[in-house]
Amino acid sequence: MAPPTETLTAERILEATEEVLRRHGPAKATVVDVARALGVSHGSVYRHFRTKAALREAVTKRWLDRTSEKLAGIVGAAGTPEQRLRAWLAALFAAKRHKAGDDPELFATYMVLTDENGTAVGEHVADLTGQLTRIIAQGAGSGAFSVPDPAAAARAVFQATGRFHDPCYAREWTAPGVDEEFTAVVDLLVRGLSSPSP
Repeated sequence: MAPPTETLTAERILEATEEVLRRHGPAKATVVDVARALGVSHGSVYRHFRTKAALREAVTKRWLDRTSEKLAGIVGAAGTPEQRLRAWLAALFAAKRHKAGDDPELFATYMVLTDENGTAVGEHVADLTGQLTRIIAQGAGSGAFSVPDPAAAARAVFQATGRFHDPCYAREWTAPGVDEEFTAVVDLLVRGLSSPSP
């Protein structure tokens, strides 16, 4: 139980919710369980999150935002656009693989929650493709990439690498040879972006 003098914040509620989900799974976890873990009434939780659905969406968004935040630093980092693109794609693959491998129960829970929360997932994908767009646009501006529409190219790169970040492929992320396959796909994409326009 949380000490009574500690202020109840949305962040504390989300941390507790994640732990409750890890313990009970999405089907059995309740707002009452979260409140009990915090040592408060369920009404206190509802003052921050009006519904159970809002709480579940917020915890899903928080989980997805962790990946986005890690990747955002690569967009403006030093290096050529090609180096940043490669680093960004590798970091995305590593982040997704890390989540799936280190805590498979929580990963499975979040797969249920992301199915429920299309808005959070859509915003996450838009953020990720926006980051890719900035890298590709920088490459187009410097002449490293030859693409007429960086946003379209970013969406294509994101889709082409789906096997290495879409959770439906999580079982394949530890298969022998997957790292070599990832590198081959990225090499192909970089060559395509770097090719002169016809």
